[in-house]
Parts: sequence; structure tokens; C-alpha cells
Amino acid sequence: MSKRGKNISGACHPADLPGKLRVRIDDLSTRLRRFRNDESGVLVGFGVFLILMILAVGGIGIDLMRFEYTRTSLQSTLDRAVLAAADLDQTLDAQFVVEDYFAKSDMAGYLTSITVDEGLNYKEVSATANIAMPTQLIHMMGIETLNARAQGTAAESVDGVEISLVLDMSGSMASNNRLVNLKDAANEFVTTMLNSSPPGDVAISIVPYATQVNAGETLAQHFNLTQEHDFSHCVDFQSSDFNSTAISTTASMQRTGPFDPWYRVEGELYLPVCPERQSSEIMAYSMNETQLHSYINGFTAGGNTSTDVGVKWGAALLDPSMQSVVTDMIADGDVDAAFTGLPMAYDDDSLKVLVVMSDGQNTSQYYLNSAFKGGNTDVWLYQSGSTKVYSVKYGSTYYYKTPSGWSSSYGAYTDARWVKPDGSNTNYKSQAQGSQPFNGSQSVRLTFPELFHQASNDWIADRLYEDIWSSSYANSYWNSQAYDSVGTSTKNSRMNNICDAAKASGVIVFTIGFEAPYAGQVVLEDCASSDAHYFDVDGIEISDAFTSIASSISKLRLIQ
Repeated sequence: MSKRGKNISGACHPADLPGKLRVRIDDLSTRLRRFRNDESGVLVGFGVFLILMILAVGGIGIDLMRFEYTRTSLQSTLDRAVLAAADLDQTLDAQFVVEDYFAKSDMAGYLTSITVDEGLNYKEVSATANIAMPTQLIHMMGIETLNARAQGTAAESVDGVEISLVLDMSGSMASNNRLVNLKDAANEFVTTMLNSSPPGDVAISIVPYATQVNAGETLAQHFNLTQEHDFSHCVDFQSSDFNSTAISTTASMQRTGPFDPWYRVEGELYLPVCPERQSSEIMAYSMNETQLHSYINGFTAGGNTSTDVGVKWGAALLDPSMQSVVTDMIADGDVDAAFTGLPMAYDDDSLKVLVVMSDGQNTSQYYLNSAFKGGNTDVWLYQSGSTKVYSVKYGSTYYYKTPSGWSSSYGAYTDARWVKPDGSNTNYKSQAQGSQPFNGSQSVRLTFPELFHQASNDWIADRLYEDIWSSSYANSYWNSQAYDSVGTSTKNSRMNNICDAAKASGVIVFTIGFEAPYAGQVVLEDCASSDAHYFDVDGIEISDAFTSIASSISKLRLIQ
């Protein structure tokens, strides 16, 4: 077989191809290899992807920066607004303050809520705001807006509470179950206040008043009262004393004389102008619940109404000038050491509350005239066991009388009998006399305070001096000349002054008219810090009044 036939039927090698064809095939192979190894197309696509990612991230960053700036501005405005609104010294309405801050920052439309909670010595203001901010770049990702939200709460309160309870113990409080209802209400108030506060955070002073206020020996010894006697611990204040809440510990103050201008009694006064009965003394700076309850439960009623004097003492117990007294009472063991530094300064973080309750109006307050406040009388007293003989000197003669007989529901309505020098009774003045006091030096000459503490003015005039002086002169001397009184108009003016002084110093004044007449209500309402601080109550409603006051004060905790 020929070679031509063999080549045609076998595999074709490139070398066997014609030259031009062989060149073209080699070139194609080279191009294919180059195409296979060329990566430039991949980089272009990845570069496009990277550009898109950079634009997206940059857009997010720009929108997020705008969002954070907006949110920060909103939060800053809200913080400043609630802080200003919660300031206890802020006199404007809290909601108005917040709205005004936003309005002046051109953000008025972004406020969503304002909440205000406030009481006597605290204020808490909360607010929320929201801005729906349109996006500029990331809306391409389907996010059209970003919500910039802000919220905040600011609060201000004070640390401690000092309370003076000024409570009416006049005779009318014995009517219509008033005293019983008051005791229940006052006890509940004390419990609420002490149990809602850490020990030492609340100091309670109670000032019971009637015709006068009995400071009590424990408190009175820290003041400069005159020393004619020590039978009473009341003070005869002057009108000028009611222009200030302070009571000086060094200036001389007139001690009230121990006398009874109402009843004809001997041996023990039934109703002295300065109360001497149970729970009539001021209880100052206590946090002992048991002690306070026992004290309140011992209240008894009797006497006229001197709300002005009660408020004077109540305000004084809140005044910083009393700090030295508290320091001394702590040293004496009469006040708990937890109250060191009380009363705090008016501008310190302490709430001072004065609660004044009365069922009446200011009535006459009696006081001894100058000539009868001290010095000797012309009366001597002999006493041995149950034997008691008075010697009254008239001219150079001494007339002897002994009290006898018991009648009247007041328990000490006594008559008097002439008595002979030997001690036996007689009906004759001429047989009951001598040139010296009964039993001579065994009789003791009485001072005016001693005589007035021994027998009422009416008894002295109508029983001791009857038939020695003329009846009209005896009554004039021992009553009209011996004592005088301050009337309703003057006392109302004094009360207005002391209430104004307390409020001007920052004391919160609550007043309660407990079944009080209209005239009394007017004075009490004027005394209160505002109309909302005055309560007009009847019967057991007095508990509601004290509960309302306690509820306000109980919220006063530090909530920084």
C-alpha cells in the first residue's frame, strides 16, 4: 500500500498542516491562554462593589452623626428644662417651665409628655420628647426616618422635717367630743410621721394652749424669766414680741402670775391662767412615739383661747435661735442627741412645718398688773396639819379667818369663818382679832404670787376680806386693780404678725378650724400658707385634716 493512502487515513499532526493555517492556530491558542490567565475583569467588579459599600457606610455615618447631634441637643434641652422646673425655689408652674425651655429652643413640637409630682418640700418633674428625623442617604436602604428620643427626671427635696403642733386646749374643747377626736387624730399623725421616716429625721414639738402656754420647767429654765415665783412657767409677751419668730434666751421675760380670775376657790386653784394640769406643758423636740402618745392622751380642756401665744411658741421652736437651748437640753438628757443642730437654719435643707388647730377664736388673756406681780401682801398664813388660819392686817389690827365648808362641782368652793385667837370658830369679827398674826411667828407672810397661788382673786375679795374692807373696795382691789387683760382684737393682730413672720422665714403653716366660729375661721385662714393649707372640719373630719397634712409631709424624702 502506498504512503499517501496511509497518511490520509492516520492522525493529522500540526506540523503536517499548511504554514498559514498552522500560524493561525498557534495564535488562537496563545490568546486563549492569555484570556484564561487574565484577572483584570475581576478587579473592576470588586472595585464597583467597594465603591458602593463606601457610599453606604458614609451615608450611614453622616445620618448617624446628624441623629446623634439631634438626640444630644434634645436631651440637653430636656435635662435643663426638668432641672429648672424641679427647683424648689422655682415660683413658676413646673409644666410651664418645661414647655418654655422647649419653645425657646425651637423644639416645642417635640415634647411628648410632662409629669409633675410635688409636695411641701419636694418636687419631681419628668418629661419625654421625640424627633422623627428624616434620613438623607440611608433611605436607599429602606430606612426613611430615625427617632431621636429623650427622657429625664429631676427631683429636689429636703433632708429633715421639724414640726410644731399647736393645739387648742381651751374649755370649749371639752364639748361635742372634740378632745377625743383630736387625740385620735393627733396620735395617728404622730405615728404616720415617725414611721415614715428614719429615726432622727422628724422632730415633733407639741404646744398645747388655752389662756396661756405653759412652757414647763424643763424648757423654761433655758430662758431668762423673772423670778418673783416658780409656780408657773408661762410668759407675758408684749405685742412687739409677735413680730419675730425668735425668743431671746438672755432678755428678761415677765413670768405669768399664778392666779385664777374666774372661780372662787381656796387651797388649789381650779383654773389658773397658766395651766398646771396634766399634759399642759410644751413637749419639745421628741421622736419617741410612745412618749408622744401618752402625752396626747393626757390632754384636758379648760380656759380661754390664746392661739396667738400658741403660734408664738410653735414658731419659736422652729427658729434657729433655739439651737443653744436644744444643745443644753441634749446635755441634760431632755432631748435626743439625734437632734443636735436643731432647729436648722432657714436656708438649710430642712422643712419647717407649723400646724395650728383651734375650735374657737382668740379671747381675753389675763395678766397681773405691776404692783401685784411680786412683793409682800398684808396676809399671813398659819398652817399645821389640817389647821389653816389666815391673818389679815388692817391698820394695826390682825383679823383671823379659816377656810371651811365644801360645796360646788368645782371641788374647792370654800367659805371662810372668823376664828378666835385660840383657834375656835366665832361669828363675831370683834372676837377674831389680835395685835400680831395668828400664833405669832408661826405664821408666814405671803407674797402676792404665794397668795394668788393659794386662793383665787374672788375668794380673797369675797371671803378673806369681807367685813374687813367694804365689799366694793375689796372686789375692786383684788380684781379690777390686780389684773388686766388683752382682748380679741389685739390678739388677732398679734397672731397675724407672728404668722406672717413665720411664713416669711420659710415655715409652712397649716391651720385647722375645728368646728370654729366664723371669726375664728377668718384668722386661721389668714394664718395659713395658702387657702389650700387651711382646713375647715367638723367631728371626725379632723382626722382627715391631719391625715392630709401627714400625707404631704411623708413624701418628703431625699430622692436625688
